Amino acid sequence: MSAFLDRLRQGVPTLMLGIRGSRTSEIVRMAHATGHHAILVDLEHSPMSTDVAAQLCSAADSLGMTALVRVPEREYGMIGRLLDGGAHGIVAPRIETAEEARLVARACRFPPRGQRSQIAQAPRYGMRPMPARELNPALDEEAIVQILIETPAGIANAAAIARVDGVDMLAIGVNDLTAELGAPGSYDDPGVAEAIKTAAAACRAHGKLLAIGGMPATGLAGVCPLRITGMDSALLYQAIDAAAKDAS
Repeated sequence: MSAFLDRLRQGVPTLMLGIRGSRTSEIVRMAHATGHHAILVDLEHSPMSTDVAAQLCSAADSLGMTALVRVPEREYGMIGRLLDGGAHGIVAPRIETAEEARLVARACRFPPRGQRSQIAQAPRYGMRPMPARELNPALDEEAIVQILIETPAGIANAAAIARVDGVDMLAIGVNDLTAELGAPGSYDDPGVAEAIKTAAAACRAHGKLLAIGGMPATGLAGVCPLRITGMDSALLYQAIDAAAKDAS
């Protein structure tokens, strides 16, 4: 069982840092030193390579942190390479149907639950060669599948998506959702509140976790103990801007 998921199920506040601009393990060590429990490596909105993403995930694992990777596309090969490289889980964007969610979940787990290609070594276990009968169940149990819902169609199918075996979390991408609703950045749009209500009900009914992305960790976003403190690039800009103003 994933300690990260167990922590969230217990309602314990959990800090996650988004990584989009940094390319070295120093950012992971800074996250650890400042009390973060997890990182989200964003390959959807950055030109970062899978090799760099794997190194960041490996650094997180060595520090006892959880590393999720948001993939740019829901492609079997990309998902497998990232998991083989050390990611603890996958965040799949713009999921609108149960079948799309099912394909992601199957890509993250070995047969018979899924179709992940067989490996014999894993960063999580020090690259020690292990027989499939030992390695597969361990990696299957630890794999985290987060489905990102960002459209009205996805919200409408939230219950069916939450019902999919192998899906651990649903997340609402509020920024994209507000754009889809015709009100970009309007977090107080009635459609956002309704979407969160719908997704929360689906998660409760099927024993899944819910996360909210793109909103401050207050108000409606308080339905989940997962707190994304920010993206590294945005936090760096804020620090540089503040330093420049202090020096003026």
